[in-house]
Amino acid sequence: MSLEYTITSEQVDRRVGTAHTKRAQIVFDTSRDAIEHLMNPAELLLSAFDACMLRNVERYAKSLPFAYQKAIVRVDGIHQDVPPRMARIDYELTIWTAEPAHRVALLHRNLQQFGTIYNTLAESCEVTGTIQAETPTET
Repeated sequence: MSLEYTITSEQVDRRVGTAHTKRAQIVFDTSRDAIEHLMNPAELLLSAFDACMLRNVERYAKSLPFAYQKAIVRVDGIHQDVPPRMARIDYELTIWTAEPAHRVALLHRNLQQFGTIYNTLAESCEVTGTIQAETPTET
């Protein structure tokens, strides 16, 4: 089975672009002088990595099953000038769970092995990261 995606982007003015798909829109920076409140293309790429990670946490929470309260991903990207590319991605996934350490490690392996964006980026740059479990808060 394969999935297909269509995104349409347009330059709103010389500094701002928009990407559209379904009923969603993302506004982003297209200028060389960085607009402080908008993501640039590299940040959009890294946010796709984050989104893939979080989506798969939810996916594997159902299939493993794996109980968790919430998850946060922090990603740092290293840009290389020559040739221009993302050279390295480092991430830290923090998950609030009472699951034992071996189950947290299993979740992490699944995220690394079966993440579409993770695997796509790992083919083109070094991807390293950790998963950290925190004690869930009482609700």
